[in-house]
Amino acid sequence: MAAVAVALVLFAVPLAITIRASFFDQEHGELERTALAAALSVGPQFASGDQVELAAAENDKVVGIYDMLLHLRAGRGPGAADPLTRDAASGVVAEGQIGGDLVFAVPVSSAEQVVGVVRVSVPARVVWQRVMLAWLLLAAVAVGALLVAILVARRQARLISEPLEALSAASQRIAEGDLTTRAELSTIPEIQRVAQTHNAMVSRLTEAIDKERHFSANASHQLRTPLTGLQLGLDAALQNPAADLPSVVSDASRRVRELNRTVDEVLALARLGPDQWLVAELRPVVATMNEVEHRWHGHLAGEGRRLLVNLAPETTTIEIPEGLVTQILNVLIDNAFRHGRGTVTLTAREISQTLAIDVADEGSITIAPAAVFDRGTSGGNGHGIGLAFARSMAEASGGRLLLVHSSPATFTLFLPTDPAEPLEATPA
Repeated sequence: MAAVAVALVLFAVPLAITIRASFFDQEHGELERTALAAALSVGPQFASGDQVELAAAENDKVVGIYDMLLHLRAGRGPGAADPLTRDAASGVVAEGQIGGDLVFAVPVSSAEQVVGVVRVSVPARVVWQRVMLAWLLLAAVAVGALLVAILVARRQARLISEPLEALSAASQRIAEGDLTTRAELSTIPEIQRVAQTHNAMVSRLTEAIDKERHFSANASHQLRTPLTGLQLGLDAALQNPAADLPSVVSDASRRVRELNRTVDEVLALARLGPDQWLVAELRPVVATMNEVEHRWHGHLAGEGRRLLVNLAPETTTIEIPEGLVTQILNVLIDNAFRHGRGTVTLTAREISQTLAIDVADEGSITIAPAAVFDRGTSGGNGHGIGLAFARSMAEASGGRLLLVHSSPATFTLFLPTDPAEPLEATPA
């Protein structure tokens, strides 16, 4: 609206000045034509006293004829000749404004001598009336254009403000905690780009928050087992004060070291990111399997269960990312410890340049195979976090984790023997 108003002013003011000048020029032309027509009615005998008959004047014009003595001889006009009439008596055409009148005076010649003067005048207010009418028409057109501009501006304002208000409302809902809200796209390219950027930002923020929540849940899940073991050992020592104190302290120290190692592994995986898991601290598979056996042998033995570790000869030289595989195996063995029964068997073998590590027990899984790895799904009193965490670690690092048998329960972790080449498909 402001731009239209400025444009109207820049257009209307010069046009108004042009209209005024045009009307006055037109009036001067009419005065000149009227004066010349009146001059034709003056005969050669005008100087000797011949009378002149003038036609009726038009449009409020006043026509008068003066002799060389500057006396009014015919028509109407001031009794005493004005300066313009005296100038015309000297043989020149004179025009201008006297008082409130526009005056045009022309000399009348006979035999190459000036014998009289024709004076034509019209009130300037008559011309100004026509100018004002034109200006009113111009102002009406300008007001009409401004009204149209207002209507267009209001429509444009709605087109622009509605998507912005919707974007503001979406941002407010997000600020209140609803991270599922997304901004609606607009037909205006600039606002659409803002909405797309806003949605991308919220999606990345949601992913970051989900990752943070999952990391907290995963970390707590991985720390639960060593903390539980430490607590059970200390509670047993409190209930039996006569027990061997050095043995209790030694066991507690071992469990604290396991806890510290678990914390270090989880933090290391969090710092490296999934794209670096496969190449982080590579160690022979036999060392990792021995460490896992050492960590879980006592827990299972305490429940009267066995842990068997089988390594195929061709796997002893294969190197694997220790922290990653340790965390996945800890989840699988913990799952077998809590929800399975009988002997737990840990087997490493090579299939088509792929390392396969099986974790099996003598129990059965009653959950549908497709839902076993869903976060929040649990067949017992668990939280449904461990298997989902283990599969996400395996897949993010280019491997696979599958439930290959429901009874007896058997999970298989597939890892590429070459970390630079993630698995494209699960080996048969």
